[in-house]
Amino acid sequence: MSDFLQNFQNDLKENVNGFIAVTVTEVETGMSYCSLTVKSDFDPELASAYNLEVVKAKLNALRALGLNQKINDILITLTDQIHIIDVSEDGRYFIYLAVDSTKANLGLTRATLSKYKKDITSKL
Repeated sequence: MSDFLQNFQNDLKENVNGFIAVTVTEVETGMSYCSLTVKSDFDPELASAYNLEVVKAKLNALRALGLNQKINDILITLTDQIHIIDVSEDGRYFIYLAVDSTKANLGLTRATLSKYKKDITSKL
């Protein structure tokens, strides 16, 4: 794993309140470039594989509707978790982040992800 990805996932773990898990996945192949979790019963690569289907379904919907739009992010709120699927600017990768909704600050979490989104494209 590259130093960039190692630093990225460690920064999220240390600086995002309520951090549960993170992956960086390529949209075309489904390959995960990194994954990290703090919960032994949470499989971030499996979650990322299913969330890849969410991204692909939304891309198909945009095409079917004739919308010339890009996905910035997809927010999924669960009972006690927030899952953010943050798609890179070129659409080739997505960051999947799961946080505890009782501890996380959504605005700060999204700002932290945004800080890395440009780097994902240029460094992978």
